Amino acid sequence: MKTGDLPTDDTAASAWMPGAGASSAIVEWADLERDNNVSGEDALRRARAFAEPLLAHQRFDTGEPALSHADGVVVILRGIGAPPVLQAAAYLAYASEYLTQPDDVIERAFGGDASRLAGATRRLVQVQRSARDALGDGVDGPLAAEQVERIRKMLLAFSRDLRVVLLRLASRLQTLRFHADSKLECPKALARESLQVFAPLANRLGIWQVKWELEDLAFRFLQPDTYRGIARQLSDKRIERERLVEAARQRLEQALREAGLDAQVQGRPKHIYSIWKKMQGKNLPLERVFDLQALRVIVPDVPSCYAALSRVHELWHALPEEFSDYIARPKANGYQSLHTVVMDEGGRPIEIQVRTQAMHEHAESGVAAHWAYKEAGAKGYAGVQAAGDFEARVAEARKTVLRQLLAWERDLAASDERAGEAGAGLFDDRIYVFTPDGAIVDLPAGATPVDFAYTVHTNLGHRCRGARVDGAMVTLNTPLHSGQTVEIVSAKDGGPSRDWLNTELGYVRSPRARAKVRSWFNALAQQATIARGRESVEKLLQRTGKTALKLDDLAAQLGFRGADALFEVVGKDEYSLRHVEAVLKPAEPTPDADQLIAQRLLRNEADEPSADGKGILVVGMDSLLTQLARCCKPAPGDPIGGYVTRGKGVAVHRSDCSNLRQMAGRHPERIIPVAWGRQALESSQPYVVDVLVEAHDRPGLLRDVCDAFAQGKTHVTAMHSQSHRDQVSITLTVQTSDTRKLAPVLGRVAQVSGVSRARRK
Repeated sequence: MKTGDLPTDDTAASAWMPGAGASSAIVEWADLERDNNVSGEDALRRARAFAEPLLAHQRFDTGEPALSHADGVVVILRGIGAPPVLQAAAYLAYASEYLTQPDDVIERAFGGDASRLAGATRRLVQVQRSARDALGDGVDGPLAAEQVERIRKMLLAFSRDLRVVLLRLASRLQTLRFHADSKLECPKALARESLQVFAPLANRLGIWQVKWELEDLAFRFLQPDTYRGIARQLSDKRIERERLVEAARQRLEQALREAGLDAQVQGRPKHIYSIWKKMQGKNLPLERVFDLQALRVIVPDVPSCYAALSRVHELWHALPEEFSDYIARPKANGYQSLHTVVMDEGGRPIEIQVRTQAMHEHAESGVAAHWAYKEAGAKGYAGVQAAGDFEARVAEARKTVLRQLLAWERDLAASDERAGEAGAGLFDDRIYVFTPDGAIVDLPAGATPVDFAYTVHTNLGHRCRGARVDGAMVTLNTPLHSGQTVEIVSAKDGGPSRDWLNTELGYVRSPRARAKVRSWFNALAQQATIARGRESVEKLLQRTGKTALKLDDLAAQLGFRGADALFEVVGKDEYSLRHVEAVLKPAEPTPDADQLIAQRLLRNEADEPSADGKGILVVGMDSLLTQLARCCKPAPGDPIGGYVTRGKGVAVHRSDCSNLRQMAGRHPERIIPVAWGRQALESSQPYVVDVLVEAHDRPGLLRDVCDAFAQGKTHVTAMHSQSHRDQVSITLTVQTSDTRKLAPVLGRVAQVSGVSRARRK
């Protein structure tokens, strides 16, 4: 990294560091890559060739040439051990911004996995671009509520594809490098976001190479005078310090060799931001920062670590208060090492770290290197563990990384709460748990294993009988917490328990799962009703000797869509079997259509039509029996029409009844005009009508709807609801003497929270 004309201690110090190279873990993943027939280097070459014409003449909003930025990101990813497949994704993510249909194009050229990764990265970049304006210029002040919310969206993006975090960290580091190399002013918001969001994230994942460089560059742009001052003081004594460190390194290496230890001894740089933080935190001058001179010892195994530490303390005087054993007590992100501070012969402090090669590789590349190669494929879920050693290791690595993200999330929320910011508590309403194969499931806070099962798959929720959380059996109403692994114990068949709908028992917390449980029982009730109606109809067919009649044909003759629709209304006692029996009787001679129409026209000229016992006027046909149709349930105030049945008089339907329209199409000569009589219009006799309410499902919805009818003095006699996802349709049977009085009541119902429409059915 070039640092322009600013003096810095990093360049000389970094010359003592070994190249990151490919750790044994990355080599292992490379072997797995070959085993899975994936040509990473070929994918990288193809991706760059694909992206070059799209990026060659483009610049980002930061002023960076797009292709140069993508090349820089690939260099950073290679430096922390990311495999070629992930490096190739960097080119595709940036190229996708300049394609009309990026997802489709990339999927056809490079596969679905590359397309999803590029799309997730592109969307996250858009979220972060919109976030920068909300940041101020303060360095250590608490984040604004809007920024905290956008960080949450970052976490969601990371949880869906954890490789996105490496791409975003590398991209941000490359942007800061660009501003340092070009000497262009870096936006304060971008530098502050790098210091307060990206660097802590890299620290949580143990990616130290990225973490320290993000911190130093962001600090340089946010507080240039302070940065220059510390860098200048370090530069003034650089040559002497390099000589002293090299002498100490050679002496320690010789001592360890004489003790029979196979050890590498390296100089270790101290970065300017960490020096400043230590000076601020402990109120120390630069001379009192003990680890300006630092050595790192790398040995083959853990016993050698302690043997090397003993030899270090034999050579120099140790400061007991500065000793830390991170091997016995690793840091939260898995970091392990022995830290000690000793005083050399001249009374100068030297910090020494002792670690194994594996610990060093973990510290340099972080846990992210273990899953960067690829995500485990979609295995489905039925309580089955990920197949094979490779998938199991990928799943475990993904869990490790997300647990670090969740820990960072909790730290961030806690710091905002202590600061009294509006952003406090924004993370409290969601949790993230794992399936056994490492897939992440997003749930509302307080969710139970039943909620988890229904989120994974509806059928798994229905068959859920038990759950293991982190390997231990728990009750189904146990609240889950972020980072836990949940495995559902399911039956081969069966359904949910009615206890799950009891809110006091706490089995189901999410509205989505509750709707699915309710839908199951509604379907059961409907099946029972249909079975009851089928039994009644079949008994009638046996009595009348019509068992050879097709049930669907019978339903069609009666105006129903199918046999189940007929059975359902019969099972609910909403449709009399007399109507079915009438259809089964031998057909009566049909009156001549011309004669019936002439008779009707002749009698329409009567001075005063008369009403039957129900208060319905049949114009010109005084003696005809009338009956209200059950399909549309007309009531006074409704426009109506009549249909002359065979032997049952006139069936009165609402004018908009679909059955009436169908019958008019088949037998127009049987349609007869009818009207409500004065007695029906003036009477207070209640009529039964059906009302349909469509709404977004929520707790208390049925209660609020019934309260609205009660306030409108409308009596509800029956109710039936059906749910689909988060929508619910409620059919209510109410009593009214005049449908014109029903309109304001329906208007009141439509104003209930969540109700989208209320109308006559």
